[in-house]
Amino acid sequence: MHDVDRLFRAYNEMLVRYLTRRLGDRDWAEEVAQETFVRALRQETMTNERAWLFTVANNLVRDEARKDSRRRRHLTMLFEEEKERVVEPEETTIERAQDAAMARAAVDGLAERDRLALLMKEEGLDYSEIASALGMSVGSIGTTLSRARRRLVEQYERLQQEQQRREGNAAS
Repeated sequence: MHDVDRLFRAYNEMLVRYLTRRLGDRDWAEEVAQETFVRALRQETMTNERAWLFTVANNLVRDEARKDSRRRRHLTMLFEEEKERVVEPEETTIERAQDAAMARAAVDGLAERDRLALLMKEEGLDYSEIASALGMSVGSIGTTLSRARRRLVEQYERLQQEQQRREGNAAS
């Protein structure tokens, strides 16, 4: 058994931040992180604590069949609430909300492995920890991250072009 208090103090904030980015819902992220630490209580040995925690958290999320629909509903709801609240002079608020929704959609549009690798790297995990959490070889992580970044940019640009086309069609 590990000193779960120490694990919690060292990794909870990072894990919740990662899960919030992955899930789009901080409350849900905190629930998954909490369950991850509950499972750590039962774990006899961990060779790499951070990688183990991220692996368990990823497995918990993956096991929940509703993850995709819940995340999309949440983003749609936030965007709709922002649209209803914002009045015309606050154009920049609308644009920021649209950009944030578009960025989230671009991340969501990535393959799961690419999305997870990027989010873990953003949280400061090193290549060996990412490889361990995703069940990949350490040598493939650099390539995976590079391709994921390129795909993210392509996805975001494609979404921007679609948005511009819709706005152009609406103005006609």
